[in-house]
Amino acid sequence: MPSRYPRLKPDKVRTKSIASRKHKVKLEDFAKVGTESLLEGLPAQLKGLDWSSFCKSLSGAFQNRLPVVAMLGAHVVKVGCSPFIIDWVERGFLSAVAFNGATAIHDLEIAMWGATSEDVAAGLEDGSFGMVDETPQVFARAAECARREDLGLGEALGRELLTLGAPNAGSSILAACYNNRVPLTVHVAIGTDTIHQHPSTDGASLGAATMNDFRIFSAAVSKLAPGSVVLNLGSAVILPEVFLKALTLARNLGHKCEGLITADFSMIQQYRPSVNVVGRPTLAGGGRGYTFIGHHELMLPLLHRCVEECLEKCKS
Repeated sequence: MPSRYPRLKPDKVRTKSIASRKHKVKLEDFAKVGTESLLEGLPAQLKGLDWSSFCKSLSGAFQNRLPVVAMLGAHVVKVGCSPFIIDWVERGFLSAVAFNGATAIHDLEIAMWGATSEDVAAGLEDGSFGMVDETPQVFARAAECARREDLGLGEALGRELLTLGAPNAGSSILAACYNNRVPLTVHVAIGTDTIHQHPSTDGASLGAATMNDFRIFSAAVSKLAPGSVVLNLGSAVILPEVFLKALTLARNLGHKCEGLITADFSMIQQYRPSVNVVGRPTLAGGGRGYTFIGHHELMLPLLHRCVEECLEKCKS
């Protein structure tokens, strides 16, 4: 028995030649194997196009000495990517760097002891997680100095590392920024960091120092100009929120901060970076935001290499 339902017959469809069709993908867009240029070998499609565009924008900002701000979550340091940031600091490419509290802790421990991070699950079972003695003491001294001398927390931590003769200061972003007079600000959320578990941590000192850093960071944000770049490297909530407040403060005080190029590098798609870094800040003045998803230990070496390639091409 045939079906009781009617069928739409295609025998009278209208066709057209493939030559008349507009195509979204062409052979010349394909990846190129064996090219000396990594960027030129990428497929000219989707994120391949975005990647090339952003690398050229970032290298252009570096070359033209436009303000460039880098905001770093803790995993950037934990997975060993500090050397790329330090290189940019020492070459005068970054106008400001922002940390959350955990980023500062890992950077400090690398500088002082050449090691950081612990087995959280194991330490949580017996209450030993975050209970090392030395790290909070260094932090507490820096915070107290910051309050006493009206410094920012990042500035005080960088100076403290150099005062202590940190054996691995050359691998510390805090120390590099202090040495090169690049403002590095630390934005602490009380209760989120292991040092807050310790009696040596004074909330008043920490709060005053991180408030100073918010205002220092806001001053750096106020200098952003068309073509300036803001990088969010692995901060899911705190630094995107801090950036948004600093930006509105700067604009409220008459600084346009328009035409910004922003990029979020996250391991997974995150809401706050998407709206507070990539989306909202770029609406004014024809800016543009980018999102790149991937592991920092792969993405940041790739970014550094591709930007270096762009800079070398500009020299030739």
